[in-house]
Amino acid sequence: MDVNPLVPDSFSVIFGVFVVIIVLGFGFVIFSIVRNASKATQLGHDPITMQTELTARAIDSQALAPARSVEERLAEVDELLARGAISSDEHAAARARILGGI
Repeated sequence: MDVNPLVPDSFSVIFGVFVVIIVLGFGFVIFSIVRNASKATQLGHDPITMQTELTARAIDSQALAPARSVEERLAEVDELLARGAISSDEHAAARARILGGI
């Protein structure tokens, strides 16, 4: 066996440790993926489309919608009163809540 004088003797040990660390890292990633997929399936979700489902829910939710202005909210309360959907006491209370939140 030819020994290269430019390569230290400890190179094979260091290389072996490096390979073991890489293999353990890949093993942990695969374990995590399998575990997360199993949990998602157990909870009734499709792990392949789960990210898309969550994104669609977030986009469609009111959480990301811009906040309505005070004028829009007051106009809605006034419209509800005009249609008879709420009483004048409810109208006054709703206006107070809206104006109190400014």
